Amino acid sequence: MHLSMHNWMRSEPLEVTVARLARFGYGSIEIKGEPDQYDTADVRKLLAEHGLSCWGAVTLTLGERNLCAKDPAQRAASVQYVKDCVTMVEELAGTEITIVPSTVGKIVPDGTPEQEWAWCVESLQEVHEHAAAAGVRMAIEGLNRFETHFINRGEQALALADAVAPDVGVCLDCFHMNIEEVDLLDTIRTIGPRLVDFHVADNNRMACGMGALDWPAIVATLQEVGYDGALTVEFVAPIDRTPANRYPDALETNPVNISAAELQFIIDHGSYLLSEGFYSMLVEQCATTLLPLIR
Repeated sequence: MHLSMHNWMRSEPLEVTVARLARFGYGSIEIKGEPDQYDTADVRKLLAEHGLSCWGAVTLTLGERNLCAKDPAQRAASVQYVKDCVTMVEELAGTEITIVPSTVGKIVPDGTPEQEWAWCVESLQEVHEHAAAAGVRMAIEGLNRFETHFINRGEQALALADAVAPDVGVCLDCFHMNIEEVDLLDTIRTIGPRLVDFHVADNNRMACGMGALDWPAIVATLQEVGYDGALTVEFVAPIDRTPANRYPDALETNPVNISAAELQFIIDHGSYLLSEGFYSMLVEQCATTLLPLIR
């Protein structure tokens, strides 16, 4: 295993993100699914300069992106978006693409369970044809019930993966698992060899080690099932707007460019724009907690 991290949680130049990851001992990045924002040749050069690799990407399934939408045109556009993410991962010599099938924050279905399942399977099978040719492995990620009505638990993600193709896997996320699963460790064992990606944040979605999750037990169980991929950091720190605030410098006062949709995505996750100092502390905390367990 090695330590990786998403970069959608703070809007900043990629050079800043990559340098920070290298400084704290991370091995790779799981780049945000916005292919239009990156020149992959430049990104590969940047990663090489810092001794990092691209682990993969995660879809930012926001706005009209929805693989199980009722509208065929919306589904087709969403499929093309995921294909573009796969192409980006291929060009960055990455390993996997983590896919959230339905729009994040959408908890009202577009059709019956049978209809949405059929729409999603058909969409993902089209993506799979492209991903297989690109040599990029797909991982289906479930989110908690407050972020999606569609896939919430590991067994649901595995059922969807099975319906698409035998080589499609699952991404588990500790934060969502802590809400939806009866037993986090048993879920890891159930998914077993189909586990392609593993997202980490503590139960309060702060940095690993700043909550109540048992990280030695989680890592030991991952080792037990033979998982040898990335522990991909994905904290989404809440902003305390009360006098009880422990981190008064958490808010960014000089934000860099960020699209309205991406900002809304962060807000919808219960966070806001974070300062560089606060964000760096969280990145370092994850490394301090996890690296001794995987070395």
